[in-house]
Amino acid sequence: MAIHLEEFQELYGELPGAAQELLRASWTEAARAFSPRGLDNYLKGALALHQLGRGEQLVVTYLQSMPELARAVGDDVLPELVNFLLAMASKTSGAVLALIAGTAPQAARRLGDDELLRQYLNVLSLMLAQVPRALRPMLEHLDQLLSQLTLGGLRRWVQWGAQAYKTDFEGQQAYFSLRSADALSVLQQERKGTLFVQVQRRLNIYLRAMWGRDVFLRPTAGDYENREGLRPFIEGHVVHLADAYDDWRPLGADTPEPQVVGGLELYRAAANHATAHLVFTRRALSMQELSPLQIALVELIEDARVEQLAIERFPNMRASWLALHPVPDAGEPARVGDLLNRLARALLEPGVADPHPWVRRGVELLRAQADLGERQLSRRVGVELAHALADLDLPEYNRRLDGLRAPYRDDNRAVWALEGYDEALALQASWEARAQVRRKVGLMEMVNEVDCELAGDDAQEVWVLPTEFYLDQEDVTINALEGRPAVSEPFHYPEWDYQIQLERPSWATVLERQAPLGDLARIDAILAEHKPVASRLKFLIESMVPQGLQRMRRQRDGDDIDLDAAVRAMSDLRMGVSPDPRCMVRLKRAQRDLAVMVLLDLSESSNDKVRGQDYSVLDLTRSATVLLADALERIGDPFAIHGFCSDGRHDVQYYRFKDFDQPYGELAKARLAGMRGSYSTRMGAALRHAGQHLARQAKRRKICFVVTDGEPADNDVRDPQYLRHDTRNAVEALGREGVTVYALSLDPHADAYVSHIFGSRNVSVIDKVERLPEKLPMLYMSLTR
Repeated sequence: MAIHLEEFQELYGELPGAAQELLRASWTEAARAFSPRGLDNYLKGALALHQLGRGEQLVVTYLQSMPELARAVGDDVLPELVNFLLAMASKTSGAVLALIAGTAPQAARRLGDDELLRQYLNVLSLMLAQVPRALRPMLEHLDQLLSQLTLGGLRRWVQWGAQAYKTDFEGQQAYFSLRSADALSVLQQERKGTLFVQVQRRLNIYLRAMWGRDVFLRPTAGDYENREGLRPFIEGHVVHLADAYDDWRPLGADTPEPQVVGGLELYRAAANHATAHLVFTRRALSMQELSPLQIALVELIEDARVEQLAIERFPNMRASWLALHPVPDAGEPARVGDLLNRLARALLEPGVADPHPWVRRGVELLRAQADLGERQLSRRVGVELAHALADLDLPEYNRRLDGLRAPYRDDNRAVWALEGYDEALALQASWEARAQVRRKVGLMEMVNEVDCELAGDDAQEVWVLPTEFYLDQEDVTINALEGRPAVSEPFHYPEWDYQIQLERPSWATVLERQAPLGDLARIDAILAEHKPVASRLKFLIESMVPQGLQRMRRQRDGDDIDLDAAVRAMSDLRMGVSPDPRCMVRLKRAQRDLAVMVLLDLSESSNDKVRGQDYSVLDLTRSATVLLADALERIGDPFAIHGFCSDGRHDVQYYRFKDFDQPYGELAKARLAGMRGSYSTRMGAALRHAGQHLARQAKRRKICFVVTDGEPADNDVRDPQYLRHDTRNAVEALGREGVTVYALSLDPHADAYVSHIFGSRNVSVIDKVERLPEKLPMLYMSLTR
């Protein structure tokens, strides 16, 4: 059953008017992002912040930002964030509290874990206690800081500035806004080579390709308290890796460049080793009656065992792990740790005999085992090696001083605590949201088992028949009753604020919706009505269709000799004149290499009647699009037809009538016949989303036609210049990506603002709207000839 806002009337009814309007506009997105318990906490938190009395902006910012935070790290951390804001209210202003709430999703995306976000709040608490005036400039540069620093690095950067500029308020402003040399110097000192958030997606894809299973990765604040960092570890089927790795230099600063291991390779080695434990360490070993030295040796042998099994599958892993082991020292060992590290490398490196007898014995014991999959092998071999090591005259084993030095090895808590790999538990450990499943079933199964005809947005399964089946009493199909019209996952895009000259990150939300179907007879009527235009287009189309090979004369090199040019060259030679060397003909295959997007403005104003006529602007837009689509289908250019309207920045509705990989058949025509106009025109977000679809087309030239009857506007924007500047910014961004945006405006008074948005060369203003069906195809022909 879907969760409706009305069910929380007691909570949201006390919020200010702007907050209630925002909730109604963005409720669909919030219901997707939060669990039922999270929704309750979400609204209770808004009410608590409202009762705090620090202004409406704090509540609005909180409501806007929290769904994105929940998608990044889950909604369990939400009560703690609200409690933090309430606790800090006595130390700072409402504007700074709103800034903390607004930048929390940014921090969550960068940190990638709810526990790290809690530690991040501790850093903010530290700043409010020591340098409260510096919090605002620091938050304004948070994205730049977290893109270069780990959480521990950020804390040390903050502490350095707080101590250095304790009583210098101007110095605080310069330091925390990254305008001082000290700030940049400390930033450079604390920055890490490779951050986990930069490579997490690549690691997930890499592990799935290598091991054939999903491995869930999370970051840990390895250097939060000190510079040493944490080793990787496995807990609850989740692999925890350090939030950053520097390049590994086994010989320190003198390491030759070929021996330097990059941060990404170090992440891969650590992830592969941990995954080998998940795959091959199937049962926990008992710690009972084992000394610390015996435990260390059992772990060392278990590491070697799972690595050997992994190398049997993937031989090249040996080299990647060996590069991260310390360079062996053949001298006399000073501590037990020296021998442990030498044994770890010797077990991994074939054909190399270590001079120490104890190391050689360890290698022989493991390689003598017939079955590396035996459960108690590591315990038996490790205990035997511990007894042999006790006979040597070395200091007593100390886990802190004698640990393994290879940075990719985990802390082996999984050796003693890990149970058998459970796919269901592993999936449960993931923080990814579960998608609704649409399952195809048979007719009798559908008829006998359907419990709820109108499944809600949160239904776990929606059953669909492969063929349509009409219900006599309803005069509709079962598939039409099953579930609500599908709405895509939200796509978030920035918006340009011309007043502050910055992009507002993830400000507008685009939701792709199913286009309604209409009567195909309407499309046939359009083609019949505009038959003279179609006849004139026929000859233009035939001239634009690729016609095989073209001869390009007067070339320096080519496929054949240009006889006319060769004769002229011989005449020039006999007359003593230097001949023209371009005497060849090159054959070039004529082909059109472009992709076209037609983006239709479907705002409410498109329903207005054309002055003096009984048809609307939308009818003319449909007619022009049908004629253009018919022409494009004959030419053979790949094209897509999409449309948009908006109901505030949280609901930019996007309709795909025809995609590039779909034929222009009855389905696409039925969608064009059924398109309707409603709401407003948030053009910048729609253009950015259309650009994402065009970016997937492997074509040399890409064109986006925008057909609109008015200027960009929306119901939550009061400044008429705001969306104009944002649309211009979107057009410029698409231009940098190689997309030409051309606007066809039906507003006779649009010359000034349309030229400012799209450029004077990329605009056509049609004074007489009824000329649109003829103008749009002709314009396309002239632009793409």
